[in-house]
Amino acid sequence: MMPALGEFKAIAAALLLPPTSPLLLAAAGLIWLRHSFGRLLMVTGLLALWLLSCNAVAVWLAQRVLPPVSVLEPSQQAQLGVSGVQAIVVLGGGVQPSAPEYGQAQPNASTAARLRYAIQLAKRSSLPLAFAGGVGWSNSGQEVPSEASTAQVFTAEHGLKLRWTESQSRDTAENAARLRDLLAPAGIQHIALVTHAWHMSRSQALFEKAGFTVLPAPMGLVRQSERPLLEWLPSAHGLTASRHLLREWLALRLHSVTG
Repeated sequence: MMPALGEFKAIAAALLLPPTSPLLLAAAGLIWLRHSFGRLLMVTGLLALWLLSCNAVAVWLAQRVLPPVSVLEPSQQAQLGVSGVQAIVVLGGGVQPSAPEYGQAQPNASTAARLRYAIQLAKRSSLPLAFAGGVGWSNSGQEVPSEASTAQVFTAEHGLKLRWTESQSRDTAENAARLRDLLAPAGIQHIALVTHAWHMSRSQALFEKAGFTVLPAPMGLVRQSERPLLEWLPSAHGLTASRHLLREWLALRLHSVTG
């Protein structure tokens, strides 16, 4: 069976984004190491990998390559219902399919962080929760539980229940389209949308295109987290943040080209 377009997108993103792209550049330099051009490629690739692994560079990217977003202040969170919001919608960010210490699959760190914030919003505003997340394109064809199934358990452990769950979507566009069909019978059209700050601009655009009125409720902003010197040393969280930001920048550029 031929891979779907979404699977090709996942593979292309993995090749274009760090750490793969700088490593491929450095590897190409090794092939032509006897030539000055090859040495330049290798140095460029290694330098790019170093810089993109620094949280300071991730902070710089967050401030310049994506549209700015603002968090909801605590006073705003308690007034969501008064402002016309009818439900809080949480977007899945992935799943940890094997967690033997729990005996069942778990939300990954991104999904768990989004759920924790959404639960806080729900408790402060008394609004119902909806969750969208199936099995992403990167796990297509694998025996992986849906994000929604792990989110239901996680939310119940925190004393709340997801009123609506959508477990078939594979990307953000499908999140929006399938949730529109799920929430329409309840008359839900005005939502507070919870996802990471780097994911918010594209998510908001897709949900508004699907017919929702969206109040952004971003979380997980990329900020300075250590002493200045340490911010310029490579770290796993710096690389992860840079990867997310560049992925969203590419996705927004493609969206603007394709309409």
